Amino acid sequence: MTVSRAAALSFTGLLLCLSACVSPGGARAAGEVISADVVVYGGTAGGAAAAVQARRMGRTAVLVEPGAHIGGLTSGGLGATDIGNKRAIGGVSREFYRRVKAHYGKPEAWIHEKPGDYENPRKTPNDDAMWTFEPKVAEAILRDMLREAGVEVVCGERMKRPGGAVKEGARLTAVVMESGLTVRGGCFIDATYEGDLMADAGVDFTVGREAEAVYGEDLNGVRVAQAKYHQLMRGIDPWRVKGDPSSGLLPGIQPGGPGEEGSGDRRVQAYNFRMCLTDRPENRLPWAKPEGYDPLRYEVLLRNFEAGETRAPWNPILMPNRKTDVNNNFGFSTDNIGMNYGWPEADYAAREAMFQEHLLYQRGLMWTLANDPRVPEDIRAKVSQWGPCRDEFPEHDGWPHQLYVREARRMRSEHVMTQHNCQGRQTADDPVGLAAYTMDSHHVQRYVTADGDVQNEGDVQVGKFPPYPISYKSLRPRRAECENLLVPVCLSASHIAYGSIRMEPVFMVLGQSAATAACQALDAGVPVQDIDYPALRARLEQDGQILAWKP
Repeated sequence: MTVSRAAALSFTGLLLCLSACVSPGGARAAGEVISADVVVYGGTAGGAAAAVQARRMGRTAVLVEPGAHIGGLTSGGLGATDIGNKRAIGGVSREFYRRVKAHYGKPEAWIHEKPGDYENPRKTPNDDAMWTFEPKVAEAILRDMLREAGVEVVCGERMKRPGGAVKEGARLTAVVMESGLTVRGGCFIDATYEGDLMADAGVDFTVGREAEAVYGEDLNGVRVAQAKYHQLMRGIDPWRVKGDPSSGLLPGIQPGGPGEEGSGDRRVQAYNFRMCLTDRPENRLPWAKPEGYDPLRYEVLLRNFEAGETRAPWNPILMPNRKTDVNNNFGFSTDNIGMNYGWPEADYAAREAMFQEHLLYQRGLMWTLANDPRVPEDIRAKVSQWGPCRDEFPEHDGWPHQLYVREARRMRSEHVMTQHNCQGRQTADDPVGLAAYTMDSHHVQRYVTADGDVQNEGDVQVGKFPPYPISYKSLRPRRAECENLLVPVCLSASHIAYGSIRMEPVFMVLGQSAATAACQALDAGVPVQDIDYPALRARLEQDGQILAWKP
């Protein structure tokens, strides 16, 4: 199949590449109806874990993915697994990482370097799993797990929005896709990063940052004083023409001040692409100046260097076979700050436009860092050593198919996970998994200070607490809203608590737990709100989930 460059770099163009996602059922006819006991919408790693667990419990399961790939961020470039404490991860999630280790235990897995030459940044002594991997390896492993479990996988099917969620009273009965395909089920799991099914089903949710007073959290809301990390140098002029306010603000700078400290807003922490790069010439693609490149988009970056920044603004973490997972780092980097506020509730066309804007921004950033003479020479040389991989995301010119949607909608159920859970002041008595990461929010906005220079706001990094339990009640909606839906990704949590929970291994843990609860609800013929929690806990522990932290 030949895919045009425009389609290859398109969010919706991913639907053309269905060969990357195997469906045992084959092509679907328009207007077709398929049914399963458990319907999982969203082929993220959490969704894959949920579908695998449902089949292992003897239920039929279908995994419906809007795009062409399985794994979300896990197969979309985030190969440097963030977790905090790996011993908090069990069950299907840990099985995935054990399979990663088994894969790289084979000599044929090493093509671009020898295994002994790989310096694993996530390695710990006597670990039975491996936490760094190439994107294509992650997707292959997840697809193997789905195939072995007998999960029916349907790719390239987006739910109709609005109106795709079909309900009878408080129960979901089906999800209707844009193509006309109807997927019926007994219990449903929304494993998308955006919570599209949850929202269309009429479940309460929120977007953005709560004011610190809502839950008594001192890390939520606007956080100017907290934003010390990934910060710009002082003294950066914000105007397109230096010293001339009439010329207008540079791109990416929000008008007005940051807001009152601790106040809430609907702004969303920044998204980016986690880049898989290589320095092997035979596998490296060059940095290309993208069509539509606007040099003013990077003027803050260049003025930041002129103000004294000497560090390369990226964080390349080594993956096997001389590849990287590259994340945001320092004041002006791969995070496209302030350009994603509408994403959580946007329609598909608006998300497509934002996807393209993020892609243009990041491609232009990397070209600038490698070529602009105002970038320090040593940084230009360093960035030029690397480039996208020929053998990763080949249908997208080496760029990931998945935007890092760090946070979108968050459900509001009868229990909201908060900063108090993270720091141990409150403890869930119905755990379905553990979270183990720092409370981590990326920057939310770039603004002009009262002194007239440019700063970032929203970054919070507070940790030094042990793994803590996540409540089952945070995965289920209120009974009156929906009796047979579980939400393991856009779960009920405050902005700052979600920043700790939102890790790919944890999404897999919660996906497995949600599927277990769904199967038990079907077995008992009761709403998901009425399952027997002791029985749920017993089955989760039987299947290897870690529900209590033992130092």
